[in-house]
Amino acid sequence: MRTSAQPISVVSILGSDYSIKAPEGQEQALAQAVQMLNASLADTKRKYPTLIGDKLLVLAALNLCSQQIDLQQQHQQALDRYQEQVNATVDVIARTISNS
Repeated sequence: MRTSAQPISVVSILGSDYSIKAPEGQEQALAQAVQMLNASLADTKRKYPTLIGDKLLVLAALNLCSQQIDLQQQHQQALDRYQEQVNATVDVIARTISNS
């Protein structure tokens, strides 16, 4: 039985290096996630210069989670609008067919 080894990436977060196994083909996504986290950490550090370590990391993570929740809500609202448009179009088509 042959298993494919997952590549190990070394990433740096808050000055510490972490070895992380990325699923095959997800190395770029990992790099982008690390970049996003580091940017969020830098932004949080600018806003709260006295925060260090875990407190800085937790606040940055909460900010990212809050942004994700906002995006999910916006996405759901867009899906709801699109569904309403589809339903309205289906209704128009159904009425057109029944009047023919």
